[in-house]
Amino acid sequence: MKGRIELAGVVKSYGAVTAVDHVDLAVPAGSYCCLLGPSGCGKTSTLRMIAGHEEISAGRISIDGADVGGLTPAERPTAMMFQNYALFPHLNCRDNVAFSLRMRGVPKPERHDAALGKLRLVHMEGYVQRMPSQLSGGQQQRVALARALVTNPAVLLLDEPLSALDPFLRVRMRGELRRLQRDLGITFVHVTHSQQEAMAVADTVVVMDHGRIEQVGPPRTIYNAPATRFVARFIGGHNVLEGEPAPAPAGGFRLNVAGGVVAGAGDAAGPGRGAASVAVRSDLVRIRRGRTDDRPDNTIPGSVRAVEYHGSLVRIELEVGGAGEFSVTMGDKEFYSAPVEVGSDVVASWSADAVHLLGD
Repeated sequence: MKGRIELAGVVKSYGAVTAVDHVDLAVPAGSYCCLLGPSGCGKTSTLRMIAGHEEISAGRISIDGADVGGLTPAERPTAMMFQNYALFPHLNCRDNVAFSLRMRGVPKPERHDAALGKLRLVHMEGYVQRMPSQLSGGQQQRVALARALVTNPAVLLLDEPLSALDPFLRVRMRGELRRLQRDLGITFVHVTHSQQEAMAVADTVVVMDHGRIEQVGPPRTIYNAPATRFVARFIGGHNVLEGEPAPAPAGGFRLNVAGGVVAGAGDAAGPGRGAASVAVRSDLVRIRRGRTDDRPDNTIPGSVRAVEYHGSLVRIELEVGGAGEFSVTMGDKEFYSAPVEVGSDVVASWSADAVHLLGD
């Protein structure tokens, strides 16, 4: 299987600004990888360097063991699907898809057959003669995808391919992308700032910030065991609490945090080791009405600041003295069996198993 990508010490600088800072990454052949992070984190620059649309300032990029740093985009075994689709307005769907084959001198009958095959793959064979202006956004995206695949690349690079679509179509199309990747067996590298999108499609999620990789792993690992405070906050669904180590029993740790004490398993935090941070998943926190002077471990009092109904889920935002943002997520049936209102006094609690110790 082809399409293994390796980045070793890759740097991209624009004058005095370093957009990508010594990135090391290996993407297995035939896998779906998402580069995830906020705007300006370096994910698109990384993608464009793999494609050959940006020069590498330092480091090495190889595909299947071959250094591609000195190759043009056309010479690399890659294809790129751009964020704005970049369809030619004067060409119909078939000719848009076949354009790169035309530039390579492929005879018309052969390139038209290849284009039709890829349009059929994305369920657009009935729109061969349509112009881009006659297509919806989702249809344009499918044509752009067919055009990227027509050269049979080993690696498909996707720059925020779903950002222009409405929420309903975005969910549908991410399923289509995942299906295509599995059916074709080629490597997909997909840039997004959407945590939900990355979790839904990727085998491997690469979380980036300020040009560096914060964490690499399967979506479930990234969500359940974020490596740093940034990852926990950016992925969402976690409450991050910071505090000073307190005396703890063997095999566990305790932190004095704003509003109470957090206790968890492991001995990575202890007296004399300085401040530490933990993540507590919002869906593993439970709340009950009322106040309490009793402060057992993993119990924090607060008041309800906001209640958001999300259909199957309800998100409750709490005001917890000195702890910053703190939220609880529960199913709507559970919430409405004992609802709370804005301004209600509550006590939040969770088990020690729900506490995950973070790195720096």
